[in-house]
Amino acid sequence: MAWEGMVKNVHSAQPVTVEVTRGTLVESRHRVHAVVADAAGNLVHAWGDAEMEIYPRSAIKPLQTLALIETGTADHWRLTDERIALATASHSASAAHVMAVEAWLGEIGMAEGDLECGAQMPTDDMAMRALIKRGEAPCRLHNNCSGKHAGFLATALYLGEDTHGYTAADHPVQQRLYQALVEMGGTDLSDSGRGVDGCGIPVYGMPLAALARAMARMADPAAAGLGPVRAAAAKRIVRSMVRHNFMVSGRGRFDHAAMTAGINVAKRTGAPVFATKTGAEAVHAAILPGLGLGVAVKAEDGAKRASDTLTAHLLDFLGAFDDGARADMAPFLDMPIVNAEGKPVGEVRPEADWDKG
Repeated sequence: MAWEGMVKNVHSAQPVTVEVTRGTLVESRHRVHAVVADAAGNLVHAWGDAEMEIYPRSAIKPLQTLALIETGTADHWRLTDERIALATASHSASAAHVMAVEAWLGEIGMAEGDLECGAQMPTDDMAMRALIKRGEAPCRLHNNCSGKHAGFLATALYLGEDTHGYTAADHPVQQRLYQALVEMGGTDLSDSGRGVDGCGIPVYGMPLAALARAMARMADPAAAGLGPVRAAAAKRIVRSMVRHNFMVSGRGRFDHAAMTAGINVAKRTGAPVFATKTGAEAVHAAILPGLGLGVAVKAEDGAKRASDTLTAHLLDFLGAFDDGARADMAPFLDMPIVNAEGKPVGEVRPEADWDKG
């Protein structure tokens, strides 16, 4: 049964090398840093530089969704769990995603033109081909962050704030996100890196370990000492992500596959479910309520194939998978390299004994 027993703590100063093989040779190598923390802030496992400063990108969307619930916005607009999941999403812009965001905006009296996330081509193949076939350009609804931005607009409207310029760092919407990041990560970000994310909002540098700690606090709000409002918000977000994991990502995507695999394990064994969230430039985060742990992963070179496969192996290492889940996650656990005919010629895999430290 998944989650039975804990593995020995691993602390390695070296990042995990993820190897890309072709035939008998290792053709390429990626360096991947990873941290597993508990809700008290302790580092349970670590590979590489736990304090390396990273931009967490969309991996922090569960944290960015806290304000949507804590401010009373979600209850005011009677948001369903599906809407909450959509607020955490880096979706593929399938028809279901686009229609859901458009419907949400309509419910609050807003429209596509009010979004400040910019237009983006869908990553869902069917949706992309349909747009091209119709000769249409993508719009802001297709942006993978449009659900998050719908949440920003809903919050600003409810609180009587300006719905224009909500992506600016000094707007109350962004100030709340920054404060949640500081509080949940347990770190001072006043001198951290500053940038602009792909969807136009501010992005802040933070230690990889702080990202893991923040996710652990989402996993076990009681052990983290969170107040009742934030604790309830954290639980609601995790529940929503798991139940509506397709809305969080899309077909063939890591988060949809991993959370679906976790649901299937829970059905077979009674083990707790877990939530995962990917971010650009090969950042991954995971929330494991059954163990009260948070996970943060970053590939130095931004190679998603490396962060995908290591995160899958790390979840397995922590006991999240049974044999059925390993089969479900085979495209990530045994990531094949194929030739032009689709025949396997190599694989992407963590180095041998990576889990021994």
